Amino acid sequence: MSETSTYKILDKINSPADIRNLEISELKELCSDIRQYMVDVISEIGGHFGGGLGTVELTVALHRVFNTPEDLIVWDTGHQAYPHKIVTGRKEGLKKIRQLGGISGFLKRNESEYDTFGAGHASTSISAALGMAIAQRYSTKNKKVIAVIGDGAMTGGMAYEAMNNSGVLKADLIVVLNDNNMSIAPNVWQISNYFTEIISHPEFNRFKGQVWDLTGKLDNFGDRLRKIAVRLENGIKAVITPGMLFEALGFRYFGPVNGHNVNQLVKLFEQVKEYKGPILIHAITEKGKGYKPAEKDVQHLHAATPFDKETGKALKSSSSVPSYTKIFGEALTQLVENNPKIVGITAAMPDGTGLDILREKFPQNYFDVGIAEEHAVTFAAGLATQGIIPVVAIYSTFLQRAFDHIIHDVALQHLHVVFILDRAGLVGADGPTHHGTFDLTYLRLIPSMVIMAPKDEAELRNMLYTAVEYKDGPVAVRYPRGSAIGVNLSETFEKIPIGKGERIRPGKDAAFLAVGSMVQFASKAANELSKEGIEIEVINMRFVRPLDESLLDEAAKQNKKIITLEENTIVGGFGSGVLEYFSQKGYKNDLLRIGLPDQFVEHGTQAELYKLLEIDVEGIIKKTKLFLVQ
Repeated sequence: MSETSTYKILDKINSPADIRNLEISELKELCSDIRQYMVDVISEIGGHFGGGLGTVELTVALHRVFNTPEDLIVWDTGHQAYPHKIVTGRKEGLKKIRQLGGISGFLKRNESEYDTFGAGHASTSISAALGMAIAQRYSTKNKKVIAVIGDGAMTGGMAYEAMNNSGVLKADLIVVLNDNNMSIAPNVWQISNYFTEIISHPEFNRFKGQVWDLTGKLDNFGDRLRKIAVRLENGIKAVITPGMLFEALGFRYFGPVNGHNVNQLVKLFEQVKEYKGPILIHAITEKGKGYKPAEKDVQHLHAATPFDKETGKALKSSSSVPSYTKIFGEALTQLVENNPKIVGITAAMPDGTGLDILREKFPQNYFDVGIAEEHAVTFAAGLATQGIIPVVAIYSTFLQRAFDHIIHDVALQHLHVVFILDRAGLVGADGPTHHGTFDLTYLRLIPSMVIMAPKDEAELRNMLYTAVEYKDGPVAVRYPRGSAIGVNLSETFEKIPIGKGERIRPGKDAAFLAVGSMVQFASKAANELSKEGIEIEVINMRFVRPLDESLLDEAAKQNKKIITLEENTIVGGFGSGVLEYFSQKGYKNDLLRIGLPDQFVEHGTQAELYKLLEIDVEGIIKKTKLFLVQ
């Protein structure tokens, strides 16, 4: 970022109190400064981009009208909150966002008093805000509570559960729907803005209340007048606004409004902030607003690597080795070509899971259910009852949200559903809300679940084929984020015997039992140790459930010391499974479990985190040497 860059109004802003001291005429220029600052910083370091560009005016208006941090703003899907971070004292912090030791790309309560609720996953804001609003009934402070939801989060069922409950509880809560066309409504502009201005105006609402009181004194005739008035008002709203759904849930609806008119937003927030009961403000915004390359290619610049400010094109060329995600997407498409009963299911992440490849070639075999992981799993279960083979591709961390559905709707009924867990293990800059560090643990305890983890892309293809061909219940395949290893790929597929691992190299001093991404680390560590005369056997276990008991028996008999390696928490994961088996068999081997620690891991690059947690090659060598001399 150029040292000569100046931001005339933004330079004055160190907290929301500074926004409240500005002239109303300065707000538009502040919004322009925030956008320019985001472009300047994120183009150099990368980060979530498009969503935040679309919420600049909303952010400025909210902090202008409400007395934050005393009043509480709850953001959904934290990547739309970059402008919020900028105006709440983290302007300089943005320059290290998502970097080791820097601020988070999402909302974190321990990062700022303005971050009232942590948000990495979607559709949580209204539930959390409702809890905060109800808590005010037990307090004398009477804080205002505002939830900002959007960028697709309204496709999640939890949002509607919370809205229904808000209406029942009649909570004093304001929900701002940031509708950027990744959510639910068409671009309705001027007529609805005019209508909203009328129905939000204090004089109109005072007049409406007086009419209501008057008709209440006119007995039966008054009741008829009230019914006519309600039908008239509802009819007008139904014709020119999409608000009837929200009103049916108990919300007073205002909108759609232009979410990029900061002065109009300030006026509207000022008018509604003292209203009682649930309020919904429907703001139409544009993802990527104000930066042409982001406006043209919203998906590409949703989360960006460093890019050229003029063109929006990435500065760093992608790896020549394809990602595991792409390998999976191409393999699944190849399988669908031969078996039209295979379908792919994603929860609003077609590009992130590789299912965009299937969508392009076989759209009839592709389903995007929105940000609704629970529904995705039970939808797949229903398909499976009719002989369809559903392949549910969801990030490891997001599949946690559907844990009960995996058990109750799939495993308990012994249905053949294939779960593909992308981003298993450490994902890097997105941090603890997105690290896939628990899936081996939460899946391993489910009866009848088969769990596989490939050591490379060739094995991934074969595991996918094996999973699709397996008919005896649910199967999960998990693999890491990022580029694959670069091994040669066969045009055909090979079925892997269920529960069978493979020996990679012999060794007499100890044995590495590794799964997934850690097989490569184990092999490299064994090669380095061999140079020092330490010979470690390397076994690619492939399966976490069922374990290859014959390989475990042989390893226990041939090696006194056993080391398990996994990119999963050591609590209840692969190593725990080996430990349980050894205990059951009465083996007395010394066993060291290497994996992720029993804690939430912060953000940083994958390489930085591997090193920090000592699960990279050097860390494995260090731990192995210490273990061998004990």
